[in-house]
Amino acid sequence: MAIGKRLKAAYEGIDRDKFYNLTDAVQTIKSRAVAKFDETIEIAMILGVDPRHADQMVRGVVELPHGTGKTVRVAVFAKGDKAEEARKAGADIVGEQDLFEIVNGGKMDFDRCIATPDMMGLVGRLGKVLGPRGLMPNPKLGTVTPNVAEAVRAAKAGQVQFRVEKAGIVHAGIGKASFSEEKLADNVKAFVDAINKAKPQGAKGTYLKKVSLSSTMGPGLKLDVASIGA
Repeated sequence: MAIGKRLKAAYEGIDRDKFYNLTDAVQTIKSRAVAKFDETIEIAMILGVDPRHADQMVRGVVELPHGTGKTVRVAVFAKGDKAEEARKAGADIVGEQDLFEIVNGGKMDFDRCIATPDMMGLVGRLGKVLGPRGLMPNPKLGTVTPNVAEAVRAAKAGQVQFRVEKAGIVHAGIGKASFSEEKLADNVKAFVDAINKAKPQGAKGTYLKKVSLSSTMGPGLKLDVASIGA
């Protein structure tokens, strides 16, 4: 019953048909994020693309100016000096054959997987395990790189990977309810800017069709795209 009442209160005064400017949307969502934990603020975007076509795929990474507020556990496939660099940069798990066996056994206690290029022969054999979870290292996303220290730091600092789903939807966590309104707005702008820059050549018509913002337990609000500066 308490959950029902809380949801009812969260939706009170919300106009589901209105397009909110960014400032009002952030303010409204923050004021209604009253769960007993620090709710994640999430963005969802419907894009005018059909990702079944290779020239309409939207994928990339963005470093949010204020991070995500989430603790990211990072695994790195590396050996020798590169393994030591990864550890010093703050990687949570570092290994080669030993890490392969752990992951292949189904244990994945991490959120991001990074590999040095010389490890991809080994890591490539984990495609069926890492791929479905979106954890497969990829050069285009900066997760296959000789500069493992920088990749680890970027992941820890709140770098967000994005990839459009079948229905043309991209979504991501862009902060926490405890963030200031200014920081959340900055992160939204940075994420939308990254999506705009990732616009594929094959996209036709309106690219940013719909953008909405919500908190983990709260209502979703439609955003006026013009107010984001997109």
